[in-house]
Amino acid sequence: MMNPLFVGIDVGSRNNVAYLMKPDGSKHSSFSVQNNLGGAKLLSERIVSALGSMQLSDVIIGLEATSIYGDSLVYALREDGSLGRFQRKIHVLNPKQVRKFKDAYPDLPKNDWVDAFVIADHLRFGRIAKEVYMDDYRYQALRTLTRARFDVIQNLTREKQRFANYLFLKCSGMAQDKDIQNTSATTIALMERFETVDDLANADLEELTAFVTETGRGRFADPAATAKAVQAAARGSYRLPKTVNDTVNQAMSVSIASMRALKEQIKVLEKAIEQQFEIIPNTLTSIPGIGKVYSAGIIAEIGDIHRFNSQASVAKFAGLVWHKNQSGEFEAEHSQMIKSGNRYLRYYLLEAANSVRRCDSEFRRYYDLKYHEVNKYQHKRALALTARKLVRLVFRLLKDNRLYIPPES
Repeated sequence: MMNPLFVGIDVGSRNNVAYLMKPDGSKHSSFSVQNNLGGAKLLSERIVSALGSMQLSDVIIGLEATSIYGDSLVYALREDGSLGRFQRKIHVLNPKQVRKFKDAYPDLPKNDWVDAFVIADHLRFGRIAKEVYMDDYRYQALRTLTRARFDVIQNLTREKQRFANYLFLKCSGMAQDKDIQNTSATTIALMERFETVDDLANADLEELTAFVTETGRGRFADPAATAKAVQAAARGSYRLPKTVNDTVNQAMSVSIASMRALKEQIKVLEKAIEQQFEIIPNTLTSIPGIGKVYSAGIIAEIGDIHRFNSQASVAKFAGLVWHKNQSGEFEAEHSQMIKSGNRYLRYYLLEAANSVRRCDSEFRRYYDLKYHEVNKYQHKRALALTARKLVRLVFRLLKDNRLYIPPES
């Protein structure tokens, strides 16, 4: 782009503040519009007017990623016919990057007008993330579902931790036993069945074994041994006063209901994801263990693979790259992943990598190799590196539009 107009927009729930910056960095204008369709049209008109008055043909527009408040504005600016006559790019910027850029201006106050200026100046200096991908709304529709699933998964993880806390209060021995999963169906069923830890500790062993067999649904190789372990854990647990125990039971009941509701929501979303995914051509499901949902999560965030010029750029977009920790001839054994990047893409790549390494011999070999290279953070490090390896495969399959051929073949 030659001599573009730079437009920084500070998005709010009610109003959007815009700062129009000339190609040389000087101010053209700044103003506020409502965050609605009328405000978006007015913003487009002001941008078109500025381009006309300066006889410019290019415009670069930027706004911070602010939850949901900027999404509709991006659609409106992209669909606006009057803006369509110009060469335009729209960037949704990482707020952390904008904050770091703003640190270069130590005397700036904190307000919406200044933030809009900083975004415009950030655009002028370049070195920003890729232009927001909006060319195919099928990806955006899929992204809505895969991100909703991500959010529900996070809520379920938090609820499981809450239940584990209640489990420790009611039956500390079971919470401490690594062989008994804190939030397994059997553990939950036991907490619902037995009012107190004494009831569990003194239960008939045969009846308890039958209960574990039924709720475990064949998961336990030796239900009798599991029942004995549960009773031993119960006998070694703290005892709560009855009043406290009753309130723990009530809180635990709410937590159990929440977990079940969240699991149902995940099922509904996954069914919708699979239906939406059918209309997007892909080859990722040919990778053993990746499945439709993980493939959808990856493709929804990547969009058209041809907007990335290398697998390294996809990895950087996902945040699967590491800080260099080197001085002279010394290089640290442990280096941290960058904190920026698309957290949704990173999540689905990590989940997919964890599944693929169980199903594919090449990825299993690579994971095991990386796992045994260090003594700290073994799984976390090996999984991140396996996800990085998966990025290379994903990029190649999507770029060449070909199926994965496992090494055994």
